[in-house]
Amino acid sequence: MAKAKCGPLARRPDNSAFKQQRLPAWSPMLTANTVDYTDNGACAICHDMRKNASNAALTCPCKLRFTVDKALKGDVFFYYSLQNFHQNLRRYMDSRDDAQMVGRKTNLKKPSSYCKPFATDDKGLPIAPCGAVANSIFNDSFKFQYLSSGSSEYAVPLLRKGISWYTDKNIKYRNPQTANLSLAAVFQGTAPPPYWHKPVYELDTHDGVNNGFINEDLVVWMREAAFPNFKKLYGVLDRANKPFQSGLPKGNYTVEITYNFPVQYFRGRKQVVLTTLNWFGGPNQFLPIAYLITGSLVLLAAVGLTVVWWKFGKDGKNMDE
Repeated sequence: MAKAKCGPLARRPDNSAFKQQRLPAWSPMLTANTVDYTDNGACAICHDMRKNASNAALTCPCKLRFTVDKALKGDVFFYYSLQNFHQNLRRYMDSRDDAQMVGRKTNLKKPSSYCKPFATDDKGLPIAPCGAVANSIFNDSFKFQYLSSGSSEYAVPLLRKGISWYTDKNIKYRNPQTANLSLAAVFQGTAPPPYWHKPVYELDTHDGVNNGFINEDLVVWMREAAFPNFKKLYGVLDRANKPFQSGLPKGNYTVEITYNFPVQYFRGRKQVVLTTLNWFGGPNQFLPIAYLITGSLVLLAAVGLTVVWWKFGKDGKNMDE
């Protein structure tokens, strides 16, 4: 006789492809300029360095050159992309404390048990922000240079503010009430996640104010992706000055990468994606064409069924013959 499961095991989903979300899936990607820098060119050294966890505190910069064959008109969005990173795993998604992230002081000092084993550090200090989601934040950074035909170099200016959802930035994530205290004083007595190089109040900020739990890079990362291959917004082209007023000119570019995020452990890939938007969304024409064709077929089917009903089934008599 088979023994019945009890306790936590009774609530655990079966180890099947369907229940563990391992079924093959198709994720539409916009037509865009993509730079894979995982282990290419000068970044191969950094890729090998990140295999050793003891090198996590060492900085490893690398630089790659790429070409934009066709000018990107209008607003240009810069994304970082990860492949084979499963943010949709149930245990991973649950490993967070939303009450802590909304600024409740009690959860700041005593994180939720859902965050274990990333709730406290080796010294027993509470981790802020706690959990596996925050601990695994993407921490590569990028600087772009445009090389014009006249051999002039221009730094590509990026707007790094306003990249998160309004509801996330202003409702879902808040710092604890500070009164007249600094963020460092508010988070005193807490520890950063194990994989972080600095505490939450010292994250790179883009306006000098919005840091801590409302740091926009953190907020963007905390919204988990539905598919293992995904991209997240890193910045938007600042079109205030030449030669970027009309968008991103075609030509040669370099990207300087501060290479921190290791991908060997999950056999992943890292990319930088540059894309624009049009009136229908992304520049990839496949989706609008597919929507229009599907909608037209549904409309024709509805008209056909209406005609059949009007001719044969309106009074219900012809349907019995």
